[in-house]
Amino acid sequence: MALGLTLLLPATTWPQNFTEIKPTPQQTAWQDLEFGVILHFSTNTFLDREWGDGTASPSTFNPTSLDTHQWMKAIKASGAKYVVLVAKHHDGFCLWPTGQTDYSIKASPWKDGKGDLVREAAQAARAEGLRFGVYLSPWDRHEPKYKDNAAYDAYYRAELEELASHYGDLVEFWLDGAGSGGHVYDFKKIIETLRTYQPNTIVFADTGLFEYGDARWAGDESGKVEYENWNVVDRHGYLRWRPIEVDTPLRKLHWFWHPNDEASLKSVDDLMDSYEYSIGKGGQWMLGVAPDNRGLLPDSDVARLKELGEAIQKHYGAEKNLAANAVIPDTETHKALDNDTDTFWSAPAGSHSATLEVRLAKPTSVDRALTMEWLTDGQMVQTYRIEAWINGAWKPVMTGHAIGHKKIDRFPAITASRFRLNLLSTAGTARIREFQLFATEN
Repeated sequence: MALGLTLLLPATTWPQNFTEIKPTPQQTAWQDLEFGVILHFSTNTFLDREWGDGTASPSTFNPTSLDTHQWMKAIKASGAKYVVLVAKHHDGFCLWPTGQTDYSIKASPWKDGKGDLVREAAQAARAEGLRFGVYLSPWDRHEPKYKDNAAYDAYYRAELEELASHYGDLVEFWLDGAGSGGHVYDFKKIIETLRTYQPNTIVFADTGLFEYGDARWAGDESGKVEYENWNVVDRHGYLRWRPIEVDTPLRKLHWFWHPNDEASLKSVDDLMDSYEYSIGKGGQWMLGVAPDNRGLLPDSDVARLKELGEAIQKHYGAEKNLAANAVIPDTETHKALDNDTDTFWSAPAGSHSATLEVRLAKPTSVDRALTMEWLTDGQMVQTYRIEAWINGAWKPVMTGHAIGHKKIDRFPAITASRFRLNLLSTAGTARIREFQLFATEN
């Protein structure tokens, strides 16, 4: 018996070294999407509320000009790559004709109760080349079964089964932990239900739901990561790859549309700041967008999303990457400078430090660098420095730590023709997908 236990032990022992933890192909593909939008639209939209209490009549939901294609075109213009629709918020009202309750759009006057907003949104998103996912609130303030853990969990899983089996491939499933009032969910069975129909969906959840999520919450809704972002996180000695998603609304302090609220729309500068402190800190950026009571995105939101997309391209578009036109780099170095994230430069095998140099055609004022790691074999860079060749010596420009999926570093402008990424300490052989440089903006 003792021998049998010894033989079984290696198969049941989890890796305890952070560098041994690697992402799944689904996680790296999701991280490459970088920028998503979450859509809030429900009875709250018509009642000037953020959180409904489950008592609103289904007749409240009656948009007069709903156009999901208008939503998705505006979202596409922002540069987003995927959309998550809040199919049911905490009030329990469902945006698809679920068979589990009458508290849904089938009891609303919209399209005489024959509409299916989840289907319309999914089809419109895919028509614009956007991936599609759903948010299904576990907390339900309307459903009477909620008082009975087992009964409600069966109800919730039935709703999830409908969404997971009837609306095509889902890129992400939001498992929000808000509210709940002491209800204990059977998360194991919930995820089993999802995985039956959607084996590749990324599950977003608070880090507290450590065993069940594939991605984790940033910790607040500020839209910024203010700490070093490592993809591997530890809960009670148990390590897992949990990339971070940073959620923040397009309008300050709220997710649903509210009337007479133009002053809350964030500026392009605010949004770019959030972009650089989310995607630029190795995370996903999830921007909250809300249609109005007509069922359309307000004109000001459409314009701001377009301006955001233009600003991203202005600052970080491929044509702005100075390194892509570096002076005759060798073949291997070029793989990190070429705007192609499917190629990478590799440090010498087995190394724990290395340098990657960029030579520009002439001295140029540079104030930003963008670096990406190849994460398939894990996150390796622990400490790095960006340096410039000044007066015959390498001068430190800035020093950082975690790189991960993508790191944007801003620093006081410095003029030089030679720059390098100095990997001071790596856990193993580092691989760099991109090392890009950007000229000082006028």
